Amino acid sequence: MANASNTFNVVFHLRKVQTSAGLLPIYARITINTKRIEFSLKHQIQPSHWNEGRGMAKPIRDEYRNLNNYLEQMRSSLVACYREMTLSKKVVDTKSFKEAYFGKEKEEFTLCKLVNYHNNDMKESLSWGTMKNYHTTQKYLQIFMKQRLKVADIPINEITYRFVTEFEYYLKTYKPLDHHKPLNNNGVMKHMERFRKMINVALKNEWMVKDPFKAYKLKFTRYERGYLTREELTRLENKDFKLERMQVVKDLFVFACYTGFAYIDAINLKPENLIIGIDKEYWVMTERKKTSTPVKVPLLPKAMEILERYRNNAKCNAEGTLLPKMTNQKLNSYLKELADVCEIEKNFTFHLARHTFATTVTLSNGVPMESVSKMLGHTKISTTQVYAKVVERKLSDDMKLLREKLQGNTPDKNEVQQNTSGM
Repeated sequence: MANASNTFNVVFHLRKVQTSAGLLPIYARITINTKRIEFSLKHQIQPSHWNEGRGMAKPIRDEYRNLNNYLEQMRSSLVACYREMTLSKKVVDTKSFKEAYFGKEKEEFTLCKLVNYHNNDMKESLSWGTMKNYHTTQKYLQIFMKQRLKVADIPINEITYRFVTEFEYYLKTYKPLDHHKPLNNNGVMKHMERFRKMINVALKNEWMVKDPFKAYKLKFTRYERGYLTREELTRLENKDFKLERMQVVKDLFVFACYTGFAYIDAINLKPENLIIGIDKEYWVMTERKKTSTPVKVPLLPKAMEILERYRNNAKCNAEGTLLPKMTNQKLNSYLKELADVCEIEKNFTFHLARHTFATTVTLSNGVPMESVSKMLGHTKISTTQVYAKVVERKLSDDMKLLREKLQGNTPDKNEVQQNTSGM
């Protein structure tokens, strides 16, 4: 039966999710016995044209007067629904009111549906590797709901800050059953970052009322990027290999050390990417696969020497590329062999070459940060500034050696006193 002490209130308000045009969406908030439900009215307005106290538009335009009439009609229909439920002696709460007003056939949007929507919508614009990561995050969300919440799915409006933090804790304590290692902090944060991007899709489409990530902060651990020193790079360059595959691996890696290209960008370079630049020298002009950012890199002699080596290569000519193609998996596997032969004890992956270009080849030789950022195709200078710390460490080490050298050449006090007493 309906409770005679039910309280019912309707308020129209602006939700603080600004669109590109600076407009805010108008929402209806219904409060029944201190419990709330909200839904979008599919109208937007400039915040300065809204009277928050009265819950309606300022009547400064005809369209706003029409909007206010619509709001009053909406309020009347909501109140009429409530009165009908009380007269019929039905239980009135937020759930029953929502079903009575909108109808039970209105299907609720769930987390699994949101994830599927995001992954299907983004699969054409994101790379295969990035989509693979999103599918992994999807897998973890499904396992979390099944093991911790004992459900297969959850309505997206029931996703709270607590859900977010419990999912983070689950990822941090998850123990894989296979050969994979447990996630480190940054691995966990990448999953949380992808989860937040999916939630943002729901917020932008007004499928969710509140942002569960509003008070959540990503906490990435900053590591110094690995790179080859000048001595290590020279040792690698001077090493000749009898095995053709090892020579190709070396050439691809050294080319990246002098251009800063990521694997996918280097391996897909075509003759049309080679241009004559403003200085009448050869440049490479391409677009980063990861961010679609245009990149122009003047070719240093070492990089040009490697391109010349493969100018008439049959495999390159057949595939229409400047360099021989090789899968990233094979390349990184062979790079481990390369490191062993050259006695370089570092985590050798192709991306190490990109870091070497940023530090040893450019920044350490006085190339300005802005120029390095452009050549790396970074969209933010702050991304490049990570390498500056490495250069500062090198500067510190160099000055430490100089300090020790100068101290070694400085006579001690006793020696000075003996010399001066004999004067």
